[in-house]
Amino acid sequence: MADECLFDFLHMEIVSHMYTEQQSSKGEMDNKDRAVCVSVLESMGFRVGQGIIERLTRDSPSFKDELDVMKFVCKDFWTKVFRRQVDNLRTNHQGTYVLQDNKFSFLTQLSSGKQYLDQAPKYLAFSCGVVRGALSNLGMDSVVTAEVSVMPSCKFQVVVQKL
Repeated sequence: MADECLFDFLHMEIVSHMYTEQQSSKGEMDNKDRAVCVSVLESMGFRVGQGIIERLTRDSPSFKDELDVMKFVCKDFWTKVFRRQVDNLRTNHQGTYVLQDNKFSFLTQLSSGKQYLDQAPKYLAFSCGVVRGALSNLGMDSVVTAEVSVMPSCKFQVVVQKL
């Protein structure tokens, strides 16, 4: 239990520090400053995702196809990183996947009402990077975005870039 909380609190502090540093250097934050924060958090998550997936797949056989990779991410990878499986995986079979987590761990610490709904995206940038980094190391270039309509439920949309 203590280890689970440590990662959540570390994540919240990283996000807080990133935004505080950006704000203290300029005073008031505009959209460009917020975009810089999101970009840095996403880049940090990308590297973390690469490292985690390397360890998880070290002794695994290669995957048959894109859907197998996504199933692995939803079950094994998600469980290792976020301590539970994805609640729902949907696809259009054309390279777009939607992963739904109804109790996303990084959002459960925030209020479950609409009060902090506008704050949710900054807490999802790192997670989007983690997923994108994992998929990148598995050979899938992708764009990962997240949306929150009701806290702490979250939908991650993964669009695989075809080469």
